[in-house]
Amino acid sequence: MNILECVPNFSEGVNPENVAAIAAVLKSSPGIHFIDYSGDSDHNRSVFTFLGKPEDVLDAALAASARALELIDMSRQSGVHPRLGAVDVVPFVPLGKTKMEEAVAAAHAFGRRFYERFGVPVYFYGHAALRSERRELAHVRRGGYEALPEKMNRSEDLPDVGRPEFIARSGATAVGARELLVAYNINLKSDDLRLAQKIASLIREKGGGFPHVRAIGVILKSRRVAQVSMNLVNCRETPVKAVYERVEALAAERDVEILESELIGLAPKCAFAGTKPEKLKLVHFDSGRLLETHLKAFSDGPGAGG
Repeated sequence: MNILECVPNFSEGVNPENVAAIAAVLKSSPGIHFIDYSGDSDHNRSVFTFLGKPEDVLDAALAASARALELIDMSRQSGVHPRLGAVDVVPFVPLGKTKMEEAVAAAHAFGRRFYERFGVPVYFYGHAALRSERRELAHVRRGGYEALPEKMNRSEDLPDVGRPEFIARSGATAVGARELLVAYNINLKSDDLRLAQKIASLIREKGGGFPHVRAIGVILKSRRVAQVSMNLVNCRETPVKAVYERVEALAAERDVEILESELIGLAPKCAFAGTKPEKLKLVHFDSGRLLETHLKAFSDGPGAGG
């Protein structure tokens, strides 16, 4: 059975009613296993996770995007997380025996349908990128929503699908195909933003840190907590344990301890090689946050997750 995971990120985390309204669309979408969603007011972002057969996944992603575009006005949106638009990122992930080429085909099909239906410009990234420099999401999203008016006037930054038109309400959307990714945050017992940013610069691959780690430092104003926010794009080569211990050591150099860590969405079991959730001070974690749990549930009965 061909199975795709989709993990759309929407630029809404302040209004829980809006987040719940988007979730309701996915919960009622036929054929998919709806797994998880969460919103964060400081990041002003919500992340949803679901899986199913490719066509069912595409239909559900389009339906959820339609609701998000109705509810989110980017001209009034702000948050600490980089973003391009209301429907910010829509990645497709091949699971089981599904090949990456099938995820790429799904991403391209979604991008075309998304523009045809909503008129929002689309950039392809990851394995779905049409230009080599757009493989990295950070490159696509450089400058964020605020840079879009300029991008629409530069030949090297034109969207892959759609007219180069800045739409203040919706912005633009990045659509991709990628391998499994672990979105993982570590919160410090400190409100020192510079410390979080320094740690992020030392652990990310671009700064000479761990392979396959993307990291930024942000401040959670609502809690007065500094956060190292990460994506581990190959957790087999760089598991959570290695990252946690390095952040712990770097923070200790400034006499700062780790408050807690958290997953956004799901992670495969291999992400926790050599450690246990309690050693990571991992909050809100149970077996339902493991990808394998949901792959089994879907195989036993598609759509059982609602």
